Amino acid sequence: MADQSIPEARTPAPAETALNGDVSEGASRAGVLSRRRLLGTAGATGLVLGAAGGAVGYAARPAEATPLSSLGADQVMFHGKHQPGILQGLQARGHVVAFDLAAGAGRKEAAALLRRWSETARRLMAGEAARQDDTDVARDAGPSALTITFGFGHSFFARTGLEKQRPVALDPLPDFSSDQLDKTRSNGDLWVQIGANDALVAFHALRAIQKDAGAAARVRWQMNGFNRSPGATAHPMTARNLMGQMDGTRNPKPTESDFDQRIFVPESGSKDPSWMANGSYAVVRRIRMLLDDWEQLSVKAQEEVIGRRKSDGAPLSGGTETTEMDLEKTDRAGNLVVPINAHARITRPDQNGGAAMLRRPFSYHDGIDADGVPDAGLLFICWQADPLRGFVTVQRKLDRGDALSKYIRHEASGLFAVPGGAAEGEY
Repeated sequence: MADQSIPEARTPAPAETALNGDVSEGASRAGVLSRRRLLGTAGATGLVLGAAGGAVGYAARPAEATPLSSLGADQVMFHGKHQPGILQGLQARGHVVAFDLAAGAGRKEAAALLRRWSETARRLMAGEAARQDDTDVARDAGPSALTITFGFGHSFFARTGLEKQRPVALDPLPDFSSDQLDKTRSNGDLWVQIGANDALVAFHALRAIQKDAGAAARVRWQMNGFNRSPGATAHPMTARNLMGQMDGTRNPKPTESDFDQRIFVPESGSKDPSWMANGSYAVVRRIRMLLDDWEQLSVKAQEEVIGRRKSDGAPLSGGTETTEMDLEKTDRAGNLVVPINAHARITRPDQNGGAAMLRRPFSYHDGIDADGVPDAGLLFICWQADPLRGFVTVQRKLDRGDALSKYIRHEASGLFAVPGGAAEGEY
């Protein structure tokens, strides 16, 4: 992956003032936006946040076990190469929310909104109060590993007159057989992911972001999630979902040589517009788990659906959680130990042409339906450099015969372009 220096915050670049309709001196050259300058004016780039330096653990694994009394002190850095909320460990509480720009709002209003959101995110992630009208919900608490992540939906670009800068990778996802999508809870012009290890800190950020939207944008949909709190187990371990299964065992790790290639858009040599350099694409799916049906299965049957032991996440072919799965191993009767339609078999990168995505989900529980069925499942969020090669490739394979499909239902969906992080002085 070629290196490319990050432009100085005050250095004009081609079309860097595109959002407000201004044209910089270099706008006639090539006509493409410089890195992360989709929405910027001079001295500011398109989006906000940077990943934490020295994040604990590897991506989508729980944070290191630590006494709960110290959780409030954990802080994620605002500035960096990538936005936060991607590489950090799973947080205990989360909110995902999509906004649509208000009628009549365009590039100017969107730019002003992102400036407000940027300042609010910077302050709250540092454990400070919001600049205006702070609600005091998080008073007395520290940052609690708060992260706020921003993305653009497909519809944003037409609303702001930036269709030529819309990435091809943002083309709508195809339909899948397990989809029963509620369009009112899918997609959106703008997307915000909020995560923290304290419920009040997370809610405080949600309210501040919503208030900052003002008259420029309205909430399209909003969902709430949770994970196990850091320190709840004797030692760090892979999270469990509401089916009781370990979830995320084979997540790619930053230590792997091709991690950046799979998860982040490169600074050069990509088909993506330059403002997406060091960014990623987030696929968001509200996946309802049919828990009443699932829980009627024996543990053995559940393990055969997944292809892993429920107790410790080890593959049915033997070993520990991290042991490589033996797809050819058979039992005495000649049957495959890991069934041909087991979820873990189908989703393996080597069964999908190397396709991989970084899973960073939240569980959710939205009460009990009138018929007594729990409305619960997974707020599935995955990250990849190319959603067509990542999520779509794997989901198409699952669509053709995943044993788990009988026990889940995809009820909402979204795809968002999440640019790279910002240097100091940028929004």
